Amino acid sequence: MRLKFTKMQGIGNDFVVLDGINQQVNLSQTQYRDIADRHFGIGCDQILLVESSSEPGVDFCYRIFNADGSEVEQCGNGARCFARFVREKKLTNKDEITVATKGGIIVLKITNDGLVTVDMGQPRFKPADIPVSVKKSSGEKNSHYSLNVDGQVVEIGAVSMGNPHGVVLVDNVDTAPVETLGKKLESHEFFPARANIGFMQIVSENKIRLRVFERGSGETLACGTGACAAVAVGRQWGKLSDQVNVSLPGGELSINWPGENAAVMMTGPAEFVFEGEINLT
Repeated sequence: MRLKFTKMQGIGNDFVVLDGINQQVNLSQTQYRDIADRHFGIGCDQILLVESSSEPGVDFCYRIFNADGSEVEQCGNGARCFARFVREKKLTNKDEITVATKGGIIVLKITNDGLVTVDMGQPRFKPADIPVSVKKSSGEKNSHYSLNVDGQVVEIGAVSMGNPHGVVLVDNVDTAPVETLGKKLESHEFFPARANIGFMQIVSENKIRLRVFERGSGETLACGTGACAAVAVGRQWGKLSDQVNVSLPGGELSINWPGENAAVMMTGPAEFVFEGEINLT
């Protein structure tokens, strides 16, 4: 089976985008994993599948597959790449695009300077919505929890941005145990569906540094939903303002969240890298 693909990246978070409108795409988890393999495949953090929508008021369906082949609910950096892809490929001429994801409906806005703003929806803090396993509701109000990890107590914030996130406050992201603690927290029993784990260093109320261990992919250069989650948790904890610059290893994102009952708005770049065809068995 030969498939056309486009390689894209959003501040270092890289994707293989498949047009499922003009070609038939029906792949197994193993085939998605083969595409993502950086030695024997194309190589990427995630695969994005563009599909048409029959739902009124929705322009496209957007499916996301991790490097391990698992399907997930949401991806902020991928959403920006999705927006640029459908415009550049003339699948739409709209500047504002409504897209259905497994995590809900999102709205993508392409600006004149080539950046893309994504309406990521409202953060969800209720344990059942994230989801997290709690025996009592203490901590639910400010999304603050204490977890036991191999005998160590780890303070963590939890929120859903269409996918589950944990946020750990650290003094310095350069020395944070992203690989070791991130892996343990990602699959901790507290997160029954696993989670993306962000390590957040607060520089000021308007700026944070962030590294993210992504569910099913490991640490990536950037995570859009992770940036939104970190700002949402930081706001809940009273440590951040409503407009925050998030510095990730791959680049910077602008996150705006006025607070309760408002959507999180994420703005950043999306770039084309190359195109090609791959033969899958």
